[in-house]
Formats: sequence, C-alpha cells, structure tokens
Amino acid sequence: MVASKILHALARGLGIDIDAHKRTVPDNLVQQSAELISPFEPFVEEPPTVKGWLLNQRMSRRGIVSYFISLFPFVNWIRRYKPRWLFADAIGGCTLALVAIPQGLSYALLAGLSPEYGLYASLYWIFGTSKEVAVGATAVVSLLVGKATSNIIDMHLGFTREEIATTHAFLAGCIFLLMGLLKLGWAVEFIPHVATSAFVTAAAITIALGQAPTLLGITGIYTRGPSYQVFVDTCKGLGRTKVDAAVGLTALALLTFIKRLCEYGGTPAGNLSSRRKTREKVWTTINSLRFLFMVSLYILISFLVNRNVPLNEAKFRILGQIPAGFRRVRPPTLQPDLIKALLPELPAAAIIIIIEHIAIAKSFGRKHGYSISTSQELISIAATNIAGPFVGAYASTASFGGSAVLSKAGARTALAGVFNACVLVLTLYVLQPVLYWIPMASLAALIIHAVTNLIEPPAHVFRMWLISPLDFTIYFVGVLTSIFSSLENGIYATIALSSAILLIRLARAQGRFLGRVRIHHYPKPIRPEHVASSSSSMSASNTRKGSSVPSRNVFFPLDRKDASNPLIRVELPRPGVFIYRFPDGFNYVNQAQHMDSLLEHIKKETRPTEIVQYEQPSDRPWNEVAAPNILETPDSPGIQAAKPTLKALILDFSTVNGTDTGAIDGLVELREQLQRWAKPDLVQWHFANVEDRWVRRALAVAGFGYPTNDELKGSKSWSPVFTLAQREGRQKMGNSPLIESSPLPTGPDANVDDVERGNAGVEGASEGAGRVAATHGINYPNFHVDLAAAVEAVIGLATTDEDCLII
Repeated sequence: MVASKILHALARGLGIDIDAHKRTVPDNLVQQSAELISPFEPFVEEPPTVKGWLLNQRMSRRGIVSYFISLFPFVNWIRRYKPRWLFADAIGGCTLALVAIPQGLSYALLAGLSPEYGLYASLYWIFGTSKEVAVGATAVVSLLVGKATSNIIDMHLGFTREEIATTHAFLAGCIFLLMGLLKLGWAVEFIPHVATSAFVTAAAITIALGQAPTLLGITGIYTRGPSYQVFVDTCKGLGRTKVDAAVGLTALALLTFIKRLCEYGGTPAGNLSSRRKTREKVWTTINSLRFLFMVSLYILISFLVNRNVPLNEAKFRILGQIPAGFRRVRPPTLQPDLIKALLPELPAAAIIIIIEHIAIAKSFGRKHGYSISTSQELISIAATNIAGPFVGAYASTASFGGSAVLSKAGARTALAGVFNACVLVLTLYVLQPVLYWIPMASLAALIIHAVTNLIEPPAHVFRMWLISPLDFTIYFVGVLTSIFSSLENGIYATIALSSAILLIRLARAQGRFLGRVRIHHYPKPIRPEHVASSSSSMSASNTRKGSSVPSRNVFFPLDRKDASNPLIRVELPRPGVFIYRFPDGFNYVNQAQHMDSLLEHIKKETRPTEIVQYEQPSDRPWNEVAAPNILETPDSPGIQAAKPTLKALILDFSTVNGTDTGAIDGLVELREQLQRWAKPDLVQWHFANVEDRWVRRALAVAGFGYPTNDELKGSKSWSPVFTLAQREGRQKMGNSPLIESSPLPTGPDANVDDVERGNAGVEGASEGAGRVAATHGINYPNFHVDLAAAVEAVIGLATTDEDCLII
C-alpha cells in the first residue's frame, strides 16, 4: 500500500495521469452489460499486470529442486537401468569406438593438431537426453578449428595450436552453458535450415579439396586458402604426384566399394540380401566398420613396406609417433590476448556446433519415439567442451555417422558412451605403436569419403526449388560465397539474407479485406436438387431443424488471391462495413503498411459523410483532390453519392500474438483519420480473435474494446453481442439446454422461424442460467470470440440507425 502511494505521488510530480485511460470507459458499462446478459452469469475481465507476470515466473522450492535434477538426466534413467541392457550398451559403445578411432585420428589432422587429440572422450552420457547421440570430433567443426588456429598463428601472438584449440573449445562451451542454464534452446530455431545446408555442403567441398593434395602426395600447396584456389593449385601440382596417390586412391575406391556392396546387400531386393533382419544387421555392421577395416589393412601394408625404413625415408607419408596416454592434461590458456583473438572465430563455430548437435539429436529422437530437451542438449555439449580442454580435447559436437552406428548397434541407454570412452582410453595407452604405421593418404581418403555424404543431394536441392525459390537462391549464394571467400562469410551471408527476407515478409505482408460467404457442409451424399435449392437462397433457413444441408458463415478475401474457387460469390456483410485480417502479426515493423492499406481502401470504397464546400476552388488544401461529380441531383446521383458512408471496421487478430506501442499508436491515428472522414457519424471498431491478454490490455488502454460515452448516447438501442457457454461444475449438463455460441439471428438473413426457435432456446436455457456464463469479459463487448460474432454485433447495431442500407 505504501509503495502504491509513493508511486502515485511520483506520477503526479512527473505530470503522469495514471487513470487517464480509465476515464474513457463509460461509468455504467459493466452494469449495463450485466443487465443485457441477464439471467446468465456475467464475467468481468481483469487486465494482466506486470506484478502478476513476475509472480508467475517465480519458481517454488520444488521447482528449483526439479530444475537442478533436470540438469543431470542420467539420474532419472540410471535408477531404472536393467542389467540385461548392459551387454547391448557394451556392444554399442565398443562398436562406436572402433568407428571413432580412425575418424578421430583423421579429423584431428584436419584441425591441424596431433592425431591423439581426436580420441579424447566426452561427458555427454551424464548430461545428454538422447541415447543415440555420439559426441566427438567431426569433419566440419575440425575444419573450423583448423582455420581458427591458422588465423591466430598468423598473428604471431606466441600461442601454440594446441593452446588455441583448447581455449577455443572452452570459450564455446561457456557460451553453450549460459544458453542452456537460461533455457535459451528455442533460440536455435532462429538459425535457418537453408544456411546450415549451404554451409555443410560448402564445408564438405572445402574439406575434400583440402585433402586432395594429401591423397595424391602433392606437397607445397596451401590448403587453408579459398577452396577454388586450392583446386587450381592442386591441378597445377598434378605433375608432382607421388606413391601416396596409389595408397590414397585405392583406399578411397575400397571404401566406396564396401559401402555400395553393403547398401546393395542390405536392400531386400538385392541378390546378396536376406529377408531376415539379422542378415540386414550384419550388412549394416560391416558397412559401419569399413573405416576400421580399411585403416587396419593399410596399417598392415605400411608395416610390411616401411618396417625397416626410418620415418623420413618411408615409401609414403605415415602418421608417425603418437604420445601415449593423457599427456596434455592442463587447464586451457585464458590469456586476454588469446581470448580477444578468438572472439571473431567463435560465432561461426558455435552456430555449427549447436545446429549439428541439435539436428542429430532431434532426428534420432523422432526416429525412436522420444523427445529431447534443446536447452539440456546445450548443457551437454557445454560440459563436453568445458571439461574436454583440461585433458587436451578441442571443440566437439554430435557426429551423424557415429550416432547412426550407435543406433544400429542396439545401444539401450546413453551408458554406451562410457564403453566408448574406455576403448578410446585403452587405445591411447596401448595401441599407439600400431597407429604409427597409418598412411596419411589413407586418412585423407577416409576424410574425403566421409564428407561426401554431407553434400546436399541434387534431389533435395531440386525439392528446395519447388518449395521455395528464394531458399534455393540463398543456398547457392551461401555455397559460392563459402567456396570463393571463406566458410565464415558463407554462413554469415546466408543468415543475413534469410533474416532480411524474413523481416521484409513481416514488414511488407499484405493484409486482406474479407467478405462473407455462406458455406454448406455435406456429411453425406446430397441430391443435386438439395444443393440447388439451398444455394438459391443464402438464408439461415438452411440451418433450421430437419435440414439436411447445414450451413454457416465464413470469410474469404475480397481480392480472391487465395486458393478458393474464384467463381464463389463473396460480399460485404453491409455497405460501409469492412473486415480486415492481419496476415502475420501486428507490430511497429508492419503497422505503417497496414494503416496505409486500410485508409486507402476505405477512402476508395466510401464517401465522406459530410461534403466540405469551399467558396473558392483555391480554398481547397493542396493535398485534397476534388472528387468529380460529387452530388448532382436526386434523379442523377454522382459517382461519390453512389458509395456508402463508413459504418464500422472489424479487425481480425487471429494471427496477432503480441503488439507494441508503435502498432497501437498507428491504430489510434487511423481511428482519428477515419473519424474525420465519417463525422458526424461514429465509426464502430470491433475486434475478433483477440486471445492474448496483453494485446487486449494494450487495445483497451488506447480506448478500443468498448463503446465510448458518445457511442452509447448516440445509439438508440445499444445491443452488444455476448457469447455464452456452459461453465464448469459438478452437475452434468447432458439434460440442460444447449446455448449456441452465436447470438440470436438478426438482420436480413434471419426469418421468423429462426427467431422463434432462438427465443425458445434462450427461454428454455434460462432455467439453467446459473450453469451458463459469458465466455469473455462483458466489460469489453467489442472484443469478439470470432468474426461471425463481430459481424453480427455490427449488423445488430447498424439496424438501429435510420440511414442504414441493407442489401
């Protein structure tokens, strides 16, 4: 109470009239509305308040505890863990590790790091909400890390590649953690799909071109430059091809052959296939392990060829010595100079890490019938990228290939990640002598083979053209920008173009003026004569008891630029009554577009109620064009006289979920302009489908939603339309009369039978009036539940005016 008094005193001191908007509401509005709705139960709507909203956001103790528990999803499923699931998780985790080992080694090289950096385990299983997602090094993220480290190395700041990569991952993890804790997972949806598709395609092309010199054994080529330049330099260097080309090309051919063979064998129509699922699973497993098989084969070949040769004299380039264990254990380097240098490199990497991870998690969640929490997934990759750098890991995210292996291997829970980590740790401590012999060209072949699956198939690109030519154009702009400039510029260009198009669509969307159409539903076959008889008279008699052709009013655009039959007749409910639907929200961005359209159309289709006469033509304002033939004689009316005057405007807010002061001010200005056009008559303003409470409050503060004192005094018999419905209660309503959501039939479409039947229904319903209530606040009678109710309210009020024209 004291705070309220202080605020009121402060407002008076600043010259703010807190209750100014309340004085525009008629004093007896609620009382008069309650009398009109009697004997049914009224409802008075209370506007929302900021205090109430803040109280609703407050978390209870139980909510806080639930929030912290939700940060660790494994707590929920570990208690339900069945011992028989352990074997399936072990098989899945070990299978994933066998695939991740060769991929991790090759992707670390792609990032410009030592191969062991691609083998460090993750903590996803503790924080993740998907049992199929496999987190680790990926080709696209490794490429971005490699470009970031090269750019900072070129600055000569004195940091090593390892320090740059681990700090890069740590900073990205901090961003993800902040977003996850604040439940900002929904922000991921702002990144357009076309931008991601273009980036991944361009990244795959960039990676493949960058690995081509290693595949062919060509040295002296700068692979960090633009993709087109790498391609040109590689073509120029074909004369320097070495023995590595034999290793790389045969390895690439072997991988492709195994993949095609397994796809053919796993298809039911193939000669090698069996209809049994076990046979198909065998082919899938062989396909998943093709990388391990290829690397193992070429390790053996390399050992036989180079076992007695020093590393610098090997027949072809091999991987060389790998440090055993976790020798990179140390915190990331958080020096200001390094952080400042990394900030420009973070946005592109963060966007791709998030998109790649969330897309894979959602894909497998839909496939296996469960949902994932986007915010929790952000926390899971945050934990991976924050903890990983302390043991030397660089940025990682979900791998589609690894996740597919985990899914097909039959893993039951996320505990499979533990077995995957154990095998990777064992590899770091035991298998480093074996990894010494891996040919570099075979790892390049593995990378090229893996990334070719990331390129958008031509069929998908053509489908993109059919769905949205604009997205098709943005896709190619992104791909070409990435190839001829850089990947970062490519993704920024596509996001900028997509955002610009979205804003243009929002700002320049054309609203629609609507007309009324009587439609008929046919729940069963109707004989042609019934259709003819019902369509000949567009009257409400079709809805009377016993009619086999039920009908109702709907509203179609008057310009007929929709998908409806252009031969259908669409008409205004009354001359001078206009219905306008906002196409895509109503806010400061598009209010000027809508207000101009409304004003221009209404002035074009109506005439001023009073014609201003000027003594001299020069007295007319410069911006006012004299209307030709305004009023001639009663026998020969002018062009303007044939037009109706403005009576009412109905706005459909079905697409409006929020608004702002700019939009409301635009409505107020339009109201003043239309009132000057229609004076001395009053223009009725009605709103349909205003569901958001804050939008209703904003409109009410501006004087909309209820009649003014002048309207109540000027109308001979104010009769608003209220919608009624059965309210909740312990009594069953099966025997009570049904109250229609629409009011009694009025106007030219109603007939005596309808009115008599409607009156009988209401009189019968009055016996159970205590169980029937208004659906919305009677203090806002000009806010209607739908367009039909709004139109009927306008028609009901218009019939009280002597000069109302009826068609």
